[in-house]
Amino acid sequence: MFKKLLVTFAALAVVVGGVFWFVNGRDAQTSKTNDKLKVVTTNSILEDMVEQVGGDDVEVYSIVSRGTDPHEYDPTTKDIQATTDADVIFHNGLNLETGGSGWFTKLTKTANKKDNEQVFAASQHVKPLHLTTNKDEEDPHAWLDLQNGIKYVEEITEVLKDKSSDAAAKRIQQRADQYIDELDALDTEAKSKFKDVPENQRLLVTSEGAFKYFSKAYGITPAYIWEINTESQGTPEQMKQVLAKVDKSDVKSLFVESSVSPKSMEKVSKETGLPIYSKIYTDSLAKKGTDGDTYYDMVKWNIDHIHAGMKGDKKEATE
Repeated sequence: MFKKLLVTFAALAVVVGGVFWFVNGRDAQTSKTNDKLKVVTTNSILEDMVEQVGGDDVEVYSIVSRGTDPHEYDPTTKDIQATTDADVIFHNGLNLETGGSGWFTKLTKTANKKDNEQVFAASQHVKPLHLTTNKDEEDPHAWLDLQNGIKYVEEITEVLKDKSSDAAAKRIQQRADQYIDELDALDTEAKSKFKDVPENQRLLVTSEGAFKYFSKAYGITPAYIWEINTESQGTPEQMKQVLAKVDKSDVKSLFVESSVSPKSMEKVSKETGLPIYSKIYTDSLAKKGTDGDTYYDMVKWNIDHIHAGMKGDKKEATE
């Protein structure tokens, strides 16, 4: 009798254990399937691109906050934890985050994330331009040309699809197709927009030389005080060079970037008598809920305001 009871209890344990494994194992699988892909981006521009493509299938954390220069940055404990927990990390590349202190390289090493496994450069299919002051160094601001922005989106799309379920990958591709169509239409609009500006007025004067890709794409000429955000900004020699370029043109307006101090451009304005027409965006989107808070809106803002300023339209108040 005792032996029969032991056999009965053993059989029951096997059945219960099997049911427990089936239920919990299935729940674990379901939970994993329903989990959003955890994505970390180095800046707000990439953050928005991932959100546009990933939608409800991703959870995005941006390291560098809006309005902050990503060239130099000191990661926080929260940044390190988010990067450690991430399934995918997107950075711009082209020496943006890895230049200077190399903060991004140190961060991914600390988080034990590897290139082309969890870490991806959104710009890897872009043909880079180089700095004029150092022809061996790539200019990182490729996203300001919308066709390059589309290349970013295509790379982000492929990585997210590869890391997602089949159903999620299909949704991601559908969102990407629609988004790319919108960016392509804006690019076509921009290419024709600047044709009505006389050539000697098509000088884009900014603080940082971030608009080389933009200028090449849309048929204008860049002029700037310094080439890339560093400790040497607004030196007497830099000011002399930009003033000479302004003097040789019939430029109507100056511009100041949202992520830099306006002081140097204010000096140029005082020296030339030209107005600072408006702020424009380079390394960061605007604060959420304001004009320029998405990649599409940021580039459209730049196109519209730069065009109006070059034409000499009624000056807007500098923000």
